[in-house]
Amino acid sequence: MEARHLRYAVALAEHEHFGRAAGELGIAQPPLSKQIADLEREVGVRLFDRTRQGVFPTAAGEAFLARARRALDEIAAATVDAGRAARGETGRLRLGFVASALLDPLPGVLSRFGRERPDVRLELHEMATSRSSPALVAGELDVALTLGPPRGAGAEHLVSVPIGRDHVIAVVSTVHPYAGQQSISADQLRRQPLIVSAGEDEPAVVAGLRTLLGTDSSALGGATVARDVHTIIGLAASGVGVGLGPSRMRAVPRPGVRFCEVTPRTPLPDLILSFAARDHSAVLRAFLDTIRKNCPDVGAALNDRLRPHT
Repeated sequence: MEARHLRYAVALAEHEHFGRAAGELGIAQPPLSKQIADLEREVGVRLFDRTRQGVFPTAAGEAFLARARRALDEIAAATVDAGRAARGETGRLRLGFVASALLDPLPGVLSRFGRERPDVRLELHEMATSRSSPALVAGELDVALTLGPPRGAGAEHLVSVPIGRDHVIAVVSTVHPYAGQQSISADQLRRQPLIVSAGEDEPAVVAGLRTLLGTDSSALGGATVARDVHTIIGLAASGVGVGLGPSRMRAVPRPGVRFCEVTPRTPLPDLILSFAARDHSAVLRAFLDTIRKNCPDVGAALNDRLRPHT
């Protein structure tokens, strides 16, 4: 039994006439009569009474037609669902990201993706680079936003593209002695209690700070460790010390703090978008399209990484 048999039976029930039903179906009457007879043999009961007044479903036929119509509706829905899934309009996307990505560019990307793909289920996980990289390699994430490229076993099987560059700035409370300065020098930082990211979570960031302050800096060794940029800003506002973090911290509207440049200018690891090279899912393609729209400078690099190289 095939879907066409169900369509033939439904059309015959609606038109109550072999000729009219065949006309709607776009086939000749004899093949339709034969297909209905074959269907009745397969089902094992007579589905239609043939009379001079027309062709009418039997009681068995009515029962069969009720399920046939539901089956045809399900087939039509399945076709629609398959098309939507193929276009990345449904499904699931698991995204791991560092907290600073929520300052930029993640809010714009997620907002646009949500509007364009409202039926895609987003599973969002804030996590440090040290955790998201192995999770991506293990297939526990579909996309990761990390500080610096993923490293370790399996990282060679990932596609990684920079989507943001940054450098170190300082944040202090409005009553801090440095609050009126445009910039703070490395020597001044060495004389202050500092607030920094956890080294085990973001080793590349801490490596940049060691370059700035010196590998044997006691200020860095005794620094207060914060989980994310929001905590760094909050502790600085509380007068705990001078917070050091990415320049995108400026996007956080927080009263009671001042942001200052740090000299010498010290680059931080790039914000990196990574995903598995073997992942060709439609939802991932849709997400990457949103990245291209919101981050135009990233599009060319992303296309280059995805283009087959000979």
